[in-house]
Amino acid sequence: MAHTTRVLRSEWTKVRSVRSTLWTLLIAAFVTVGLSALICGFTKSGFDDMSAAEQATFDPTFVSFAGMSLGQLAMIAFGVLVVSNEYSTGMIRSSLSAVPQRGMFMFCKIAVAIALVFVVGMATSFLTFLIGQELLGEHGTTLGEPNVLRAVIGGGLYMTLIALFTMGVTFVMRSPMLAFGVLMPFFFIISGILGGVSATKKFAHYLPDQAGTMILTVEKGGGGEFGVGDRPYGPWGGLFIMVLWVLASLLAGYLVLKKRDA
Repeated sequence: MAHTTRVLRSEWTKVRSVRSTLWTLLIAAFVTVGLSALICGFTKSGFDDMSAAEQATFDPTFVSFAGMSLGQLAMIAFGVLVVSNEYSTGMIRSSLSAVPQRGMFMFCKIAVAIALVFVVGMATSFLTFLIGQELLGEHGTTLGEPNVLRAVIGGGLYMTLIALFTMGVTFVMRSPMLAFGVLMPFFFIISGILGGVSATKKFAHYLPDQAGTMILTVEKGGGGEFGVGDRPYGPWGGLFIMVLWVLASLLAGYLVLKKRDA
């Protein structure tokens, strides 16, 4: 236990001593809250122009998280930097010499990252929701309405899972450029294209980001123009699919860390 505590302290020192990693968390919160507030403001002003069908399925909770699609960019950067800094600086050799138990090394790094991302993700999710509902005015909702608190807590869990998935992929790639080169196009181009084409739409529903965002919805098929549409699973089913992706990426990362030389 004492050994685990020392490794955790070591990983915490690494994270807080590299400013770029902490800055990415602040940027993730700022971008998510700011962009979501902007979209909520525009949505309120254009609410009367929506069709009757769009107004009937309007999901004010999901709309207040619209900025999270861009804010997750910084969360992905955090996950990449926390892991890849070890490899790009050559520190990984020193780290594994000090902690030869590679499972312990990976567990402690992930534990420190989870703690940070979870706190920032939850704070961002609640702040985004509260500001968004204030801007939506009479079209907004409250935490006391059915399933709303679940969606807000889900927002924090979604941001945490995105960072964990990224860390697992980066342990596999071992290079910041390679990890960014794979993750950024995947989340911001490929996933969107596959989800927008009818032939691949059903497959895209099971990608980690598209499945995970279901936890942010309250109304089925809601969200207006920002909605995720009908899916063959519910909010918790979507989050479960995302958890499976995260576990798969972390397992792949662990196997690469265990089998390959530093």
